[in-house]
Amino acid sequence: MLHQESRAHDPAAFVTAPGPEARGRASAAPRPAAAVLGAADAHAPAADAFATRFPEAQREAPYADALRRFGDSGAQSLMVPGHGNDPAQGAAHLGALFGPRVAELDVPLMIEGIDLGADSPLERARRLAAEAWGARRTWFLTNGASQANRTAAIAVRGLGERVLIQRSMHSSFTDGVLLAGLVPAFVAPAIDARHGIAHGLTPQALDAALTREGEAGRPVSSVYAVSPSYFGSTADVAGLAEVAHAHGAALIVDGAWGAHFGFHPGLPESPARLGADLVVSSTHKLAGSLTQSAMLHLGEGPFAERLEPLVERAFGMTASTSMSGVLMGSLDAARQALVAGRERIDGALRAADELRDRVRSDARFAIISDGFDAFPDIVATDRLRVPIDVSGLGRSGHWVRGRMIADHGIYLEMSTATSVVAVIGALQAPDVDRVVAALTAVADAAGDAAEGEAGAGEAAPREFPELPAPGALRLLPRDAFFGASEVVPAAEAIGRVSADTLAAYPPGIPNLLPGEEITAETVAFLQAVADSPTGYVRGAVDAGVTGIRVVAHG
Repeated sequence: MLHQESRAHDPAAFVTAPGPEARGRASAAPRPAAAVLGAADAHAPAADAFATRFPEAQREAPYADALRRFGDSGAQSLMVPGHGNDPAQGAAHLGALFGPRVAELDVPLMIEGIDLGADSPLERARRLAAEAWGARRTWFLTNGASQANRTAAIAVRGLGERVLIQRSMHSSFTDGVLLAGLVPAFVAPAIDARHGIAHGLTPQALDAALTREGEAGRPVSSVYAVSPSYFGSTADVAGLAEVAHAHGAALIVDGAWGAHFGFHPGLPESPARLGADLVVSSTHKLAGSLTQSAMLHLGEGPFAERLEPLVERAFGMTASTSMSGVLMGSLDAARQALVAGRERIDGALRAADELRDRVRSDARFAIISDGFDAFPDIVATDRLRVPIDVSGLGRSGHWVRGRMIADHGIYLEMSTATSVVAVIGALQAPDVDRVVAALTAVADAAGDAAEGEAGAGEAAPREFPELPAPGALRLLPRDAFFGASEVVPAAEAIGRVSADTLAAYPPGIPNLLPGEEITAETVAFLQAVADSPTGYVRGAVDAGVTGIRVVAHG
């Protein structure tokens, strides 16, 4: 059974408020929730939409085919890369590691018949990608979704300097804020305190935050939201877009973990089709391209005309001038495979559902997403993410993940103090029997070691303190980051301005950003997490957070 919460998308749930002072503010009328888990997802594409969604041209892979033709041509390469595309000579070392084909296809840019010209195979591949994900335009990226985040941040600076950011943003977007000189404000996502998981935003929460900023004389020109989360929780992107646009702001969706969305009726819809203006797509994560390949999609929204040249120029600032043909070819091939892969996606979904059902049958485990209906920000669940509560074993998720690797050769995507997460690629059908047998063996081992075994592993930890509220933003992040700084004892940092980004894991939300005032509550929280067996603070100058880098006086 598909355990998935669905909420009907009611276009009338948000209406434009009257009066110029409202700036088109949207009302916070609640959206109705489906009564039964497992009902058809209103945020997924309709099954009959796939009859016309992918025309015959989508079955082609023009750029990947152009690379194949080059590799088959027997060309004598006297250009970069230095291996000469010859696995028998200059690339023999690569052939020994990867096989001959990688070197043959590792072509540089600016070759007629591959990437030169307005209608080159590369340009056709990009157009097909835009069509497949429901975008106006798509850029291929070879520096990962981190490049997409930085590009998006630089581009939206052209709309205005103020951006409202979901506090669980990826650190690469913080990099973009620094680079672009954006002035950030923040809105907190829903938090599952038991598991240390950050979920998403409701349209109501976004509306309240945008209203707050507008009424304070700080109107926002862009919004950054995250959907889906690491754990597969998916927000109401259509509702978020409606609210953002009503406030005159563009919506960036960090959809890094949802690159496969929109290619199957059993999966949520592509954010670009739901009204997002820019969509960060980490295509390699679940959609099947090579690691470090990604896309940035521009939606067909009210900001498209203004954003398109801004994104193109920002892309030129963040892209390598030697983009990898192998990585870009994998993007073209992955898009083709998704379009033609209905049966393979069916198999991946069946495997994920079977894994979820079999884990449920063991009382020592629980499926975390079964409780997603308690969070109003979650309107759908990515079935290809299987988040497992392992706290019933008396061991942390980190211990469980380590034993799965060491004892069984099974690598789970991530772990937290209470959970592990299995990720199943959209075109993959894993051996569910092997995974379940390994989980059962690890659970048995946890029980055997429950008493008296020194170093048996980390016990499930105590709950962390509540997340502290961010301190006031006293300097622009880029001014704090690039200004003179010093490291002081943590107690002396209270009241000072942070020069670093510090994020406690779990749940991984930035607790300090450059330019923010450091509060006693934040210091206490960071040190409590650092002192726990399973927590750490990313960006700290030392593991115990005994010192903090602050902006120097004067």
